[in-house]
Amino acid sequence: MGNREDLLAGARRCLEEKGYLRTTVRDIATASRVSMAAIGYHFGSREALLNQALFAAIDEWGHRVAADTATDLAAGGGTAAERYADMWTREIDSYRTDRWLWIASVEAFVHAQSSPELLALLAAGQRVGRRGVAAQLTGAPEAEVAEEEVRGLGSVQLALMSGVMIQWLTDPDQAPDAREIAAGLRALAGRLEGA
Repeated sequence: MGNREDLLAGARRCLEEKGYLRTTVRDIATASRVSMAAIGYHFGSREALLNQALFAAIDEWGHRVAADTATDLAAGGGTAAERYADMWTREIDSYRTDRWLWIASVEAFVHAQSSPELLALLAAGQRVGRRGVAAQLTGAPEAEVAEEEVRGLGSVQLALMSGVMIQWLTDPDQAPDAREIAAGLRALAGRLEGA
């Protein structure tokens, strides 16, 4: 690997071990065994390097989830409700196995409130995420998902994912499992139908 790749790998290790907000330039240089000056040369700033490493990890996670979902869809079977619960089981598992990723994402969101560049990156990521989850739920290719599905279904599912993630990061013993989430949504839908 070259210095650029070493820096990205070192930044990822730092995100895993220290998080977004506590990682320093020195931490990244030590983890990557590259000089601190190389960070500025290759990325311009610590923040730009951490952003690239974080978004690469999120993208990697997204590809993994998409592959798992495609495998499940190809296997068929189960009701829509069972497939939805299975999706939530995978999502919740990632809150355990990729805990560092979700904590770093929350830290990046907090930091983005004073970083217009990062805020723009996160907003763009949310737009992609809304479309991706809408495609996942409808079974349609992303390019074919109607904008109303993206804005409605995709936005609501993304909000649920964010909220459940925060509950799991805060109090995993009391956070809802896949079955409880599905039951809660059915109860909410029933109340909306009754209204």
